[in-house]
Amino acid sequence: MRRLTLAAFAAAVGLACGGGGGDPGVVELSLGHVGSPGSLYDVTANEFARRVNERLAGRAELHVYGASQLGGDDAMLQRLRLGTLDMSIPSTIMSSMVDAFGLFEMPYLVRDREHMKRIEEAVVWPDLAPRAEEAGYRVLAVWENGFRHITNSRRPIHGPEDLSGIKLRTPRGIWRVKLFQALGANPTPMPFSEVFVALQTGVMDGQENPLTQVTSAKLHEVQDYLSLTGHVYSPAFVTTGAGRWERHPPDIRAEVEAIARDMQTFVYETAARMDGELLAELEATEMEINEADPERFEAASEPVYEEFARTVEEGRSLIDKARAAATPETGP
Repeated sequence: MRRLTLAAFAAAVGLACGGGGGDPGVVELSLGHVGSPGSLYDVTANEFARRVNERLAGRAELHVYGASQLGGDDAMLQRLRLGTLDMSIPSTIMSSMVDAFGLFEMPYLVRDREHMKRIEEAVVWPDLAPRAEEAGYRVLAVWENGFRHITNSRRPIHGPEDLSGIKLRTPRGIWRVKLFQALGANPTPMPFSEVFVALQTGVMDGQENPLTQVTSAKLHEVQDYLSLTGHVYSPAFVTTGAGRWERHPPDIRAEVEAIARDMQTFVYETAARMDGELLAELEATEMEINEADPERFEAASEPVYEEFARTVEEGRSLIDKARAAATPETGP
C-alpha cells in the first residue's frame, strides 16, 4: 500500500512540474503555495497565472497548485532546490532557510505597505536576495502574506501577560518561536494544513495569522477570540530554485519575472481591501474581537531584536536600514 501511495504521489508531482504530456513547444511552469481557496495567496497566485498565460500564450503555461497540494512550505522549498517545482510563495519559513530573513520576524518593524516598499528597495534586493541565492534560491518578487493577529479559544489577548500558558501554533520560523516564548506563550511550529484540526481538537489553543488565512481556512469556526495585535507583517516572496530556473529560455524567464514584479500593486491593493472586508465578516460571527496594546507587545519583545542584532551577520545594520526606511527620503 505504501509503495502504491508513493507512486501516486510521484506521478502527481510529475504532472505538476510539467510532465503531463502537453504541447512540447510550450514551457510548462508550476507554482505551489499553502493558501486555502479564497485566501490572498489563492487570489494573487491565480491572477499571476492568468497574466502569465495571457501574455505568453503559445510559449509558456503556468499551473497553480494551492492549499498545500504539493506539501507544506518546507517541502516546496526542497522541491525548488531539487528542481522539481518552478516557483512557490514562502513567507515566514524563509527565516529558517536564510537567517537574515528573520528581519521580518521582528515585531512592529513594518509600519505599513508603503514602508514595506521602501524596505524592499533598501534591504531585500541589496542584502537579502543575494543571501537567498547563496542558499540556492532566487527571489523573483515581493508580495504579501499580511499583518498577523492572534486567535485563541481561551481568552482575549490585550497584552503579553494574557498569552501566559496558551498553546500557540506558529509557522516554522525560529524567530517567531523566540518571539512568543518571550511573550509568555507556549509556541509550537506546525504546517498550516494541520492547524484547523489542532485547534478543533484542543491540541493547540490558538494561532496567529493574517485575517485572510483565518477566514479562508475557517479558523473562526474553532476559535472564540480574535485579538488585533498586528504584531508582525509578513511579506511573501515569489521564489524559485536557481538551478531549475536557469534552464528555462531567457526570454520566458524575463517576462515571468517582470509580470511577478508588476503584480505587487495588485497584491497590495487586494490585501488592503480584503483586510477591511474580512474584519467586517468576522465581526458578524460569534467571535469576540478586541484591540490589543501594541506598545506593551513591542516593549516585551525587545530582547528578540537584541538577539537578532547579536547573532545574525549584519543583523544590527539590517534592523537600522529597515527602521530608517519608515520615513520617506526627501530631496535637497
